[in-house]
Amino acid sequence: MLRIDRLTKRYGQRVALQALSVAVPAGQFVALLGPNGAGKSTLFQVLTGLFAADEGDVEVAGHSLRREPVAALRHIGVVFQQMSLDLDLSIRRNLLFQADLHGLPRAVANERIAAECARLGVEPDLDRKVRELSGGNRRKVELARANLHQPQVLLMDEATVGLDPKSRRDLLAALRADVRERGVSVLWATHLVEEAVGADRVLVLHQGRLLADGTPPQVTATLGGTTLEAGFIARTQVAAREASVNDTSKETTT
Repeated sequence: MLRIDRLTKRYGQRVALQALSVAVPAGQFVALLGPNGAGKSTLFQVLTGLFAADEGDVEVAGHSLRREPVAALRHIGVVFQQMSLDLDLSIRRNLLFQADLHGLPRAVANERIAAECARLGVEPDLDRKVRELSGGNRRKVELARANLHQPQVLLMDEATVGLDPKSRRDLLAALRADVRERGVSVLWATHLVEEAVGADRVLVLHQGRLLADGTPPQVTATLGGTTLEAGFIARTQVAAREASVNDTSKETTT
């Protein structure tokens, strides 16, 4: 459903993504685990068309993001790390605006808004302004918005930042329900190892490179730790030291 092929993105001399290749099938919950600065947000910005890759391509449901951006993006829903709702509009008006952007008929939009908000437990607040909601409920509204056009791929970029434990658990449960019931592919970017433990698959990204890919037990074994968290911390620290040594060597040679 989502295919990333040798994706490279540079900012001047700094390489944020280095020939990254990943394939995500339908109906899989994939945790993209990486420390701050690993390249997770850059990847999401490329996947959503905000940035153009320097090399490589992305396919969504068989559509090339480079050659068919409109068709590719039609199959993607996204929740960014920073909230992007209009605080002075109600939940309903925020969601209707999104539905209009996707060209949904008003009757269809109203039906989907009611269904999504009921599923996520925010239907009683449909006509409240977003600024009156808790952080957890704002995230639920963003998830409802991302699902309105019924995408096949959901991208979640550090979506639980600032949420309390119950809100984090509720959001993850809602996404796993989408995977089970609709066969949605979820790419969940996080630096919190506990959010990755229950995923179908874990990708470990560090300095734009993929360090490991597999089920949580497989990745734990690949990283060489007794737990996923221990392996993640140890391996990313080693990778950071190796990168620092390589940078120093290059400077010396120059």
